[in-house]
Amino acid sequence: MTSRERMLCALNREKPDRVPVTIHQWQQYHLDYHMDGVDALTAFQRTGLDASIQYFEAMGQFWIPNAEQYIVQTPNWREEIDVICADPRNKVLNHTIITPDGELTYKTGGDLTTTWITEYMVKKHDDLDLIDQYMPVAALDKGRVREAYDQVGDAGILRGFVWGDQAGCWQHACCLMDVNQLILEAIDNPDWVHHFMEILLKKKLRFIDESLLGAKFDLIETGGGASSDTLISPKLHREFCLPYDREMHRALHAVDHISTYHTCGGMKHILDLIVQNETDASETLTPPGPGGNITEPDKVREVFSGKVAMIGGMDQFHVLTEGTEKEIREEVRRLFHGFGRDGGYIMSASDHFFETPAENLRTFAEAARECVY
Repeated sequence: MTSRERMLCALNREKPDRVPVTIHQWQQYHLDYHMDGVDALTAFQRTGLDASIQYFEAMGQFWIPNAEQYIVQTPNWREEIDVICADPRNKVLNHTIITPDGELTYKTGGDLTTTWITEYMVKKHDDLDLIDQYMPVAALDKGRVREAYDQVGDAGILRGFVWGDQAGCWQHACCLMDVNQLILEAIDNPDWVHHFMEILLKKKLRFIDESLLGAKFDLIETGGGASSDTLISPKLHREFCLPYDREMHRALHAVDHISTYHTCGGMKHILDLIVQNETDASETLTPPGPGGNITEPDKVREVFSGKVAMIGGMDQFHVLTEGTEKEIREEVRRLFHGFGRDGGYIMSASDHFFETPAENLRTFAEAARECVY
């Protein structure tokens, strides 16, 4: 099998020739400092991993370095940036959004690895009116997507997102309002929070209909870490995540895409809700080391088997970065027997890493190639 065939077979909850093995995304910092500055596809080839290439352009994620290059401007949504510090190792930006009916402000910080929010955009209930009326939805250049898809070829798969700072509605809202405040609003003003979700869902469904219809992706990422059960309760997830996630997944299916629901953090208490949201795959199966709570892969497989494919599981810090060759190989076998022995599994680093030695990644790939069906 080619890498592409192998990964698509697993996503279809079947058994390929061997377990596919990849990473969640290749970070530019790691490519620059540990992979001689090569591009992501070359890095996958050098390490022997099955390629999983993430397409970022026009997807709207605030957290990538230099995210301001992808800001969408319209006559009714003009974003002005005041550069407080331009040093890429400690970037500080103040953002002012000008609309016909008022202004919104937020602040971001950043370094060579990521971008973070230091002041949130939504500060009062009425701010939603401006977002509802004027926040633009990015449009994909499907020709450029096709070029990226063709470049990946048989080396692996091309992944996209549902547009937004995060792909899920609740998760996107947590990038616009401090999560602690949003949780309190969910308890005290649930109707307002549902209104928030509905505004974001409407924009995401528009992106699916206009930009993802006919776009050459193999997998579309939804969700985000703010829905994890180490941040919100299963009860809040059921009310404020599940119905909106399910509607997005149904919309993706309607335009012939499959989805992977991203839950970086805890997920062992919401496995049944992930099945109910009608996603095709679930990631990141994160163990406690990087901040998750998946300790028994067998129990995840029992819930997901035949319903949801699985992606992830490898501790990218304590095993993949700091582990010995023996520890990496042992963890690969544990993950394969726990998650993957019945198929429907792509072994992957649970999430981002920045200092992992290339040799450890090659060991990861070599060990997984021995996990045959």
